[in-house]
Amino acid sequence: MKKRYALGLDYGTNSCRSLIVDLADGAEVASHVFSYPTGTQGILLDKRDPNLARQHPQDYILGFSAITEAVKKARKSCKGFNPHDIVGIGVDTTGSTPLPVDRDGTPLAMKPAFRNNLAAMAWLWKDHTSHAEAAEITAKAAKLRPEYLAKCGGTYSSEWFWSKILHCRRVAPDVFKAAHSFVEYCDYIPAVLAGNTRPDQLKRGVCAAGHKAMYSPQWKGLPDRKFLAALDPALADLRDRLFAEAVPADRTAGLLCRTWADRLGLKEGTAIAVGAFDAHMGAVGAGIKVGTLVKILGTSTCDMMVWPEGKPLKDIPGVCGIVKGSILPGYYGIEAGQSAVGDIFLWLVNNLVPDSYGRTADEKFVNLAKAAGAQKPGEHGLLALDWNNGNRTVLVDVRLSGVLLGQTLHTEAHELYRALIEATAFGALTIINRIEEYGVPVREIVNCGGLAVKNPLLMQIYADVTGRPMKISRSDQTCALGAAIFGAVAAGRKAGGFDRVETAQKAMCGVRSTVYKPIRAHQAVYAELFRLYGDLHDAFGTGTWSGRLNHVMKDLLAIREKQRQ
Repeated sequence: MKKRYALGLDYGTNSCRSLIVDLADGAEVASHVFSYPTGTQGILLDKRDPNLARQHPQDYILGFSAITEAVKKARKSCKGFNPHDIVGIGVDTTGSTPLPVDRDGTPLAMKPAFRNNLAAMAWLWKDHTSHAEAAEITAKAAKLRPEYLAKCGGTYSSEWFWSKILHCRRVAPDVFKAAHSFVEYCDYIPAVLAGNTRPDQLKRGVCAAGHKAMYSPQWKGLPDRKFLAALDPALADLRDRLFAEAVPADRTAGLLCRTWADRLGLKEGTAIAVGAFDAHMGAVGAGIKVGTLVKILGTSTCDMMVWPEGKPLKDIPGVCGIVKGSILPGYYGIEAGQSAVGDIFLWLVNNLVPDSYGRTADEKFVNLAKAAGAQKPGEHGLLALDWNNGNRTVLVDVRLSGVLLGQTLHTEAHELYRALIEATAFGALTIINRIEEYGVPVREIVNCGGLAVKNPLLMQIYADVTGRPMKISRSDQTCALGAAIFGAVAAGRKAGGFDRVETAQKAMCGVRSTVYKPIRAHQAVYAELFRLYGDLHDAFGTGTWSGRLNHVMKDLLAIREKQRQ
């Protein structure tokens, strides 16, 4: 039989990855990573405002070179490979990352008048400049439209669509006025490949619309004009220039246009799937199903679950939305996560770890893990909160920050490293407990991303803290694989693809043989530490807590002394 392939494009925070996949078994034929050239590791920053994080959309277009490079590699590694046998293309990106565009869909940042204007760039997911607007939207919705908040966890975030646009309106009125519309990054890339970026014509994905823009068929699409006008009349006017319908990623966003087919060496007319966020497609690439929690571990984490549309599902406070079809068609997608995980470890290595642990960051990570792994749980006497970039779930509060307790004059860097890993594990368990509390059982956990593959210490600590086995996706590139799966489904069976996402998953997904199982003795200690973490979590993170904290340091010392005996 003739070989058939799909192409997945995974646009991350710092780079774009392409992946060519064999549809017969999910074999990864070739991949290539393109690092964004603009700014600091692809991010435009402002020293005056640590909350600002933007990207130049031109970097996204340059990222298409990852396709041509992957095709070159595939020709060398796979005998008889023909790029015209790629039947479908899928795209995932970060989000919410909205771009201000003109009437033709050209990003304002690509126009001479705005080339150096940070507000005209793509507003990256981790941009938190709109925290005040997010709080305002939450308060207004609680008063006028509580149903809006119920579907996004009860609190609107500064990482999301409307808060960023409202902030743009206030701090950069010239950009807002010049913008005919705003388009999510994950909707823009498929439109570029299809050759039609007009905002009134391109397909919008329900993943971005539902989780970040308060879109729902329950209230006939986007938030109504009256509610938006209560925030700012300009938002009500903008609503008519956005979109009325959003669809799942198994739909076709368009067909590859001749211009890009010729430039990329692909076949004109190749199906392009509707775009979605990286974590949602990563969950599909990891084989998500009912009862499976997929953890996408990276600079931050996203926790994804699905639930059948036909079964009752309660609203879950603190999650990042419950949206029909945002992960798998026919299922509710449930999204949660932590705003910083890998970023916390990188911060530690870049700022606080001495050269005695190594001369490079990679050497330091290896030696930190070796020394930290030799310790017992609680032996360092430390406890941290994992809020260095705010709290995404369950508190949804960007105005929170990290905490580290228990340091003495003898505390060493590897002990800090272990405590920070444990803090992210406690945050992960907090999310699991919240989701299960509202009737969605977690029967297995599948991890994916570089941290899951490269950090055995982290995986073992996660198993011990949560009391659950930690499985790891077979693919190193689950987000790109998930995008490729949707590309194959958008192509359809007649073109050599698949008719359903689940069918494609069975053929292309799997987990590794290595499973990290909980160590019972470790679980008991971590249960004590998690109780203390809960005290800190509620004391610093909520306005209703009324307990005391004078026991925490002494309890940490008692646990430390017991573990050192």
